Amino acid sequence: MAQLTPDKVARVSQLARAITEEVGRAFIGAPAITEALLVALLARGHVLIEGFPGVAKTTLVKAFSTTLGCHFRRIQFTPDLLPSDITGTYILDMRTNTFVLREGPVFTHVLLGDEINRAPAKTQSALLEAMQEHQVTIEGETKTLAEPFIVLATQNPIEQEGTYPLPEAQVDRFLIKLRMGYPSQADEKRMLTTYDKPPPPVHAVVGPSDVLEMQALAQEVFVAEELVDYVLGLVGFTRNHAKVYLGASPRAALALVHASKGLALLKGRDFVLPDDMRLLAPLVLGHRILMTPDAELEGTAGTTVVSEALDKVAYRMPKPR
Repeated sequence: MAQLTPDKVARVSQLARAITEEVGRAFIGAPAITEALLVALLARGHVLIEGFPGVAKTTLVKAFSTTLGCHFRRIQFTPDLLPSDITGTYILDMRTNTFVLREGPVFTHVLLGDEINRAPAKTQSALLEAMQEHQVTIEGETKTLAEPFIVLATQNPIEQEGTYPLPEAQVDRFLIKLRMGYPSQADEKRMLTTYDKPPPPVHAVVGPSDVLEMQALAQEVFVAEELVDYVLGLVGFTRNHAKVYLGASPRAALALVHASKGLALLKGRDFVLPDDMRLLAPLVLGHRILMTPDAELEGTAGTTVVSEALDKVAYRMPKPR
């Protein structure tokens, strides 16, 4: 068990700032986007990045993986992609006359699933076991994946032709759903004035062992009982909302606690504040809420319900002793 000391907390916060700055060398955008990826990494979760074409989703993921000093692989999802194209398969080695495993791209530290909603459900489900259990089963044999392991998947929110919407069970496996819009005018101007130059190289700030240590430290961050009650109040509100068909699950509540621990550590604290949970609730809970058909027709989204919950559910301060 990792011992959470002030020195280690300060070091993680310093490394987080260094990673964010290094990613910013190649990715021109809000630092909060990189912070969300770091939160998911420390909480041992995965991220679904939704954004229009051309907003640098792939650039962001590549730069982020480079700063971690981790092995990176990319899958371009297409309608004809097979599950074995992700997990790998056994092939006959003619020299030894035995079957050997040709590992698929899932055997890595950071996996980019580009346009994940372009593959059919059977192929999408090949990622489910990997994301939840950090293992894959190939022809009846279970193989453990490397640690750390994080899936960063992208999807286009507007293109419907030739796409397969992710089933709720798979969306629920993503700790955070990150929506990337257009850059600010200042950021876009910076892109336009530097377009003719190659982007500066991004260097590794940490290594896999450092990431594992930070993940272990994040687990030791303190969460007060009043904050647990606050999370229960938020998820309870989503379950009893008139426009919600299916509210946030217990897994969603647990995900919010884990993510809040990661954010607190990144901010240089060994304890979680209510503001950590308020900041992360739309990213962690919004995509796990199913709306009623009438609410969907009205354009009401899960994030709207979460915002309403944050306005109406009060955090109760602990009573003085």
